[in-house]
Amino acid sequence: MRLLRHAATIAAKDVRAEIRAKHALATLLPFAATLLVSFGFAFGPGRDVLLRTAPGLLWMAVLFAAVIAARRAYQIESEDGALEGLLLAPIDKAAVFLGKAAAVALQLLMLVACALVLVVVLFDLTVRGPLVLAAAFGLGAVGLAAVGGLFGVLAEAARTREALFPTLVLPLVTPVLVAGVRATDLAATGRTDEAIAWLGLLVAFDVVFVSLGVLVFGFLMED
Repeated sequence: MRLLRHAATIAAKDVRAEIRAKHALATLLPFAATLLVSFGFAFGPGRDVLLRTAPGLLWMAVLFAAVIAARRAYQIESEDGALEGLLLAPIDKAAVFLGKAAAVALQLLMLVACALVLVVVLFDLTVRGPLVLAAAFGLGAVGLAAVGGLFGVLAEAARTREALFPTLVLPLVTPVLVAGVRATDLAATGRTDEAIAWLGLLVAFDVVFVSLGVLVFGFLMED
């Protein structure tokens, strides 16, 4: 319980910092909106094409937003010299990982809510399986945040951190991207039974990387 309480405190701190800085509102949402609008115009007015590409575009926006949000989560600590304070704090370092990952996941879910409104308005996307869609994005946000939270501290300590972080993260989150796109497409078309297997893949991914983060984050943070 103490671990979860410390993790909640760290997550609340990060969320408050982002609300004050308005980073998500000023950076992540315009990025997602620009991506969706630009590709929507590029593909033309054909509704069938837009409906087929909307799930992929939405998840690409979420993926790149996750990279930016995870980098930001540790960058603000380094700028203020607070990362050493977290390292020396008498708490389980797994709480730092869980708190950072939870804060990133919350940012992604808020972005998803706004991006879904844009997709529905721009592409006239009708969702026939809202529960499956919510599960896909919820599980996907947890998986992306877990990977970003795990490797964010490692990239922050490296000299080539700007290039290292995407190199580490993007190949690892491919299963999330593939499963998320498929589950979203199936939810939009009402084939919810076929989406169960893809949701299962997202659950397995989340369990693996959350568990891995809890076990090894302390060692990565010390290095």
